[in-house]
Amino acid sequence: MEFFAIAQTRLDTQAIQEQITVARMGEYCATVVVLDGDDEAGNIGTVWGEFPVQRQIIRGGVRFSLPTCPNALAWTITSGFPPAPDGVVIHGTINRPEHDEDFIESIVEFLETWRLGLEKIRA
Repeated sequence: MEFFAIAQTRLDTQAIQEQITVARMGEYCATVVVLDGDDEAGNIGTVWGEFPVQRQIIRGGVRFSLPTCPNALAWTITSGFPPAPDGVVIHGTINRPEHDEDFIESIVEFLETWRLGLEKIRA
């Protein structure tokens, strides 16, 4: 399944890649608690429990993944691409074609929390 949120911010690829790290995730997403970590990897607390998290630099921004998540939750934060080339796209995925409504809603809320946090950043 795929999920999208669009942040209206002037962040560009370079700012996303420099500022949005594992160690700083909690500054941008109020529902994430960074338990430990550096720029590229660490452990976080979420509404779904505690997970190791990894970050990758990708074209246009960054990708985060939870390698031990039973639903393989991953999300990207990118700038300069459709569906919002003038904004920042937060795109989340899980490895299931469907899931229970409460879990789906929690992912939508997770991306919305990212959107709100990213809109507070000054590039």
